[in-house]
Amino acid sequence: MKLKSVFHPTLKIAAAVGAAAVVAGVTLTATGQASAAKAEHHPSGKKPTVVLVHGAFADSSSWNGVIQRLQRDGYPVMAPANPLRGLASDADYLHSVLKSVKGPVVLVGHSYGGSVISQAAVGAPDVKALVYIAAFAPDKGESALELSNKFPGSSLGATLKSVPFPLSGGGTGTDLYIKSDKFHDQFAGDVPTSTTDLMAAGQRPVAASALEEKATGAAWKAIPSWDLITTEDKNIPPASQRFMAERADAHTVEVKASHAVSVSRPGEVTRLIERAAHATAR
Repeated sequence: MKLKSVFHPTLKIAAAVGAAAVVAGVTLTATGQASAAKAEHHPSGKKPTVVLVHGAFADSSSWNGVIQRLQRDGYPVMAPANPLRGLASDADYLHSVLKSVKGPVVLVGHSYGGSVISQAAVGAPDVKALVYIAAFAPDKGESALELSNKFPGSSLGATLKSVPFPLSGGGTGTDLYIKSDKFHDQFAGDVPTSTTDLMAAGQRPVAASALEEKATGAAWKAIPSWDLITTEDKNIPPASQRFMAERADAHTVEVKASHAVSVSRPGEVTRLIERAAHATAR
């Protein structure tokens, strides 16, 4: 499958990695009042396990700065590999991981990882909070591609290259990578090029079909959610992020950062995760 058969030049799809701290402004938006009423409280003093799900073109190391801070604050943390093969299969895999965790869970997704947690948390009673970090939060019947195209602002499409791969049942799929010379400016403009060069070399591809696949569930309708919106995002337009956050009645924070906020601003990401953990533990 040729790339142009799936994405037009102004494709708006997001994924992310990044590193290194930067100084920028943060705005807290007082939203999500109704979602507080959805919170399920657990009486135990034990802190919930935080499960971190990365997006496309990344791996679990993109959470390293966040993991260090959460562990320092006493939170058990897991950062499983996201297969990036298809929304249904990725969500099924994550659901199996969640079943292995004892006690309450705060489930966090970055970029395409937001689509995965939204579906995987359906029927997972121990998930007490969903946290979206510059992420997709699709409703049933929506895809990442559709949500990226809903508002202008993404320049990701022109930076992608496609590579065919064999499907296990026969036929050929299409993997998407970010062109190495475009990686820094597109995904992590607020981190040093010496770091983004390494990220570009080690990126994991996403199957193009995963970004087109429609969600079959939306756990944010039943589970309280928090959302960090990146205002300098070139991947998921800020307007798209705001639309999804408002629809989910999420508690929302806006950060002046690139899409790579999970590691370029790990302190802000950690604070929002811990805010969700505290709110659902009361």
